[in-house]
Amino acid sequence: FLTIIGNTLAITISVVVVTLIVGILLALLLNRDFLGKGIVRTMLITPFLIMPTVSAVLWKNVLFNPAFGLLPSIAVSFGLGRPDMLQDYPMVSIIIVIVWQWTPFMMLILLAGLQSLDQEQIEACQIDGGGPLTLFRFIVLPHLQRYIELAVLMETLFILSVFGVIFVLTSGGPGIQTTNLSYGIYQEAFQRWDIGESSAMGIYAIILANIVVLVFVRVLRRGQQEGVAV
Repeated sequence: FLTIIGNTLAITISVVVVTLIVGILLALLLNRDFLGKGIVRTMLITPFLIMPTVSAVLWKNVLFNPAFGLLPSIAVSFGLGRPDMLQDYPMVSIIIVIVWQWTPFMMLILLAGLQSLDQEQIEACQIDGGGPLTLFRFIVLPHLQRYIELAVLMETLFILSVFGVIFVLTSGGPGIQTTNLSYGIYQEAFQRWDIGESSAMGIYAIILANIVVLVFVRVLRRGQQEGVAV
């Protein structure tokens, strides 16, 4: 059980951190004007619109397959052999697929925050001699704080209950190396028919979800209070 809890936290924390970093970079890119911006935005949003099980099947058969997958073929071209991603790096493979699916969610929220930033603040910083890093650190990042908090908390709540990707890619294996709480509950209830064990694990899942929801509500209330104060 402790291994399953550790897997759940490892998947959730890794996905949230990576999607936050990549989401900020993509949001900064899309906040600029360039040729083909609409097409790029549509392509970047597309992974979020695909069902998780379909995404997992796509990655498993087209990208991760050791016989004819794209990623092993690229590895061979660099002389690295033909790795079996799902066998050799199961947790990394799970995280990659979930990051690919949820990065657009983070990007959209942060892009909305960037578009609400007052251009006068940016111009004032540039006039005072502030470079790109100074602008990002003292103007953009503080402005995005509220959006980052909401995006991270909402995404965490959804990632805690990831099931379809694990079911399709690894079935929780090898062993229980990629089994999270949601998939562990499914195994206990519908494969081992241990309703008591699955119910106990469900209680822990509810506790984790309630902790996230509690933090989410407090952030919302703090935001409303600051809005009223302003």
